[in-house]
Amino acid sequence: MTTRVALVGASGKLGTIIGDVIAHLDGFEIGAVLGSNSTMDELDGADLVVDATTPASSVEIVRAAADRGINVLVGTSGWSADRIAQMRPVIDAAGTGALFVPNFSLGSVLGTALAALAAPFFGSVEIVEAHQHTKIDSPSGTAVRTAELIAAARAEQGPVDAPHVDQRARGQQVASVPVHSLRRPGVLAKQEVILSGPGESLSIVHDTVQPAAAYAPGIRLALPYARDLRGVVVGLENVIDLGIRPRA
Repeated sequence: MTTRVALVGASGKLGTIIGDVIAHLDGFEIGAVLGSNSTMDELDGADLVVDATTPASSVEIVRAAADRGINVLVGTSGWSADRIAQMRPVIDAAGTGALFVPNFSLGSVLGTALAALAAPFFGSVEIVEAHQHTKIDSPSGTAVRTAELIAAARAEQGPVDAPHVDQRARGQQVASVPVHSLRRPGVLAKQEVILSGPGESLSIVHDTVQPAAAYAPGIRLALPYARDLRGVVVGLENVIDLGIRPRA
């Protein structure tokens, strides 16, 4: 049986990559392509909705999918834990599933997992992330997810040490972790988690060099998982077995 996908935001950078993966994935086909002038009625008849739009549009798309009893795979950035928590009752009431993926890169997911694993051993943790100047949201969804998992991993130790965060130059605190966002030309995507303790520091760096090659394996894994899901799941680390798991 072929899974019909309604792809929202197909003309964007991520949407183009997702569309190409679906076109070459057995058992899946694009049944509808939605853009900025489309209506949510165009989701009707789909077996799975894939959202690759903007933070401003994503909430409406997730709600519209739930209203129609359709599962949704959300690749749009900007979904914090608080925003996702607001959608859980909607998804649960509809009896559908929603998979939120801040980053489809397997390397990025592993980097975040390693940062969460190391976080309880270091009192100071900060994140520096860089994206192209055209990226709308900051901090990135990946940085937000990383900070939230770091905080969860440090539940027994408490918040990270973050002095002078009242000063704007110290970055934005996400789950107590200072996050510094760079938006500039000449870069695709890069995240560095810097963990520091007495006399030492550990840096975990992930670079995205070729987005299509980096994201495609994760997208292929996420599509069937999202199709069969019930309830809300956040992060690609729940779809694959990395051998280690963040504590959240």
